[in-house]
Amino acid sequence: MRTSSPTRTSTLPRSEPYLPPLRVPVRRIGARTFDFSRQVAVMAVVNRTPDSFFDQGRTYAFDRAVDACFEAVALGADWVDIGGAPFAPGEPVPVEEEIERVVPVVAALRAGSDVVISVDTFHAAVAREAIAAGATVINDTTGLRDPDLAPVVAASEATLVITHSLAEPRKPFPRPQYDDVVADVSAFLLDRVSRAKAAGIPEERLIIDPGHDLNKNTLHSLELTRRLSELADLGYPVLAAVSNKDFIGETLDAPRAERLEGSLAAAVISVMNGARIVRMHDVRASVAAMRMTEAVLGLRAPAYLKHNMGDVND
Repeated sequence: MRTSSPTRTSTLPRSEPYLPPLRVPVRRIGARTFDFSRQVAVMAVVNRTPDSFFDQGRTYAFDRAVDACFEAVALGADWVDIGGAPFAPGEPVPVEEEIERVVPVVAALRAGSDVVISVDTFHAAVAREAIAAGATVINDTTGLRDPDLAPVVAASEATLVITHSLAEPRKPFPRPQYDDVVADVSAFLLDRVSRAKAAGIPEERLIIDPGHDLNKNTLHSLELTRRLSELADLGYPVLAAVSNKDFIGETLDAPRAERLEGSLAAAVISVMNGARIVRMHDVRASVAAMRMTEAVLGLRAPAYLKHNMGDVND
């Protein structure tokens, strides 16, 4: 004779989603306002370089770069990040040439959109010209290597992204080692935040980025993604620049052209762990993924409710 099994009830406490303890959640960046306690910003990538690691110069020509910027806006990007010099080791790009690459693109985009514009640079001179042309964020991948960069940003209304990295710009850094990659990155970022504040940049204009893959191997970047909440606990909005990175390629054995799914997974995991800005190449897919993640976190209502909401199922 069969007996029915007793109904099981979970004794585990209900798990609430992790929401970062932001010190200043509402940010005015240029003409746009973000409440990072309730939304995630998608930053599109446009590189005006002939040797960018992902697109290999597809947007190097001025017209193509400008078109890519406006296409990203049309696809829903909140933010466009324009770069004129790669971080990866190689011949330095002269400052004057970097200015010629990025500033006209900034000016053209600003003339036609109120989107947040960031410039990916580690040179104070480039930052100064970019801000004058309409950039509202300086995205420094070198953690304030140029001592004049923070004062330039402080003298403006621009926001500064402080990124963890170890190498001098365009220089190799073989076999990076960390005692605890998350603790070491946290200490570095807090030190650079202190330097930025001492230079006169208020905390409401500071964003931090752990620098996935920047002087880190794949295991380091995976651990940063898994433990990103520890960085979000610092109280500053976290930017996760994970799109098409090598840690995704090595994890999935995927060439650069086949890393979209892994990039979206890494971005979603980062947001679930507290990131509030994601830097992505595929804007359409990334916007959809972020809106869905916001809804799962309870930060965003569905676009509409119809399924199983009435007397008849559709």
